[in-house]
Amino acid sequence: MTVEAELKARLRNPEQVRQRLAERAPAEHSVYADHYFDYPDRRLSAAGYEVRLRTITDDAGNSGSLLTFKEPAVDAASGSKPEHETPVDDPNVVTKLVTVLGLVELIAFEKRCTNFRFTEHGRDLVATVVEVPELDGETFVEVETLTTNDDVDDALVVVRCMLNELGVSATELTTETYTGAVAAKRHV
Repeated sequence: MTVEAELKARLRNPEQVRQRLAERAPAEHSVYADHYFDYPDRRLSAAGYEVRLRTITDDAGNSGSLLTFKEPAVDAASGSKPEHETPVDDPNVVTKLVTVLGLVELIAFEKRCTNFRFTEHGRDLVATVVEVPELDGETFVEVETLTTNDDVDDALVVVRCMLNELGVSATELTTETYTGAVAAKRHV
């Protein structure tokens, strides 16, 4: 089972983090249009599951969509979850399918993301600097690596080490979700 071992931080010094990441890898700029689905009674969310349809558009205007299903967290402190993801040719077909199955769109929003892909400490890492326009200029960084269920602790050690190298302190770490922050901002 593939697990996304990930930590997220709300940044106090985003420019420093961007600079340190740019020293490691080229920046890939994209806009993510995220749509989250659940049953009207929110039973999937309540049990820790997520169903997300994401369309990613890069600076050149190229786009692609992904359907992601996340299982409950295997590491409560980080929120790292098993993740199943597949490309989607037509997001409208997926939206029709999930709504016919009884799911509704809970929330949709955009994220402006800059991805940096590199290998450190023997692991392939993706560090993403994230801005959600609705969140008043706050900037986040996510550092993740794909691993297996029995390797999450070791993978998170590498992720923490990478955050430290970027100058991100433990007090900046957060488990707050973007969906939760946007919903709170919208008062929904």
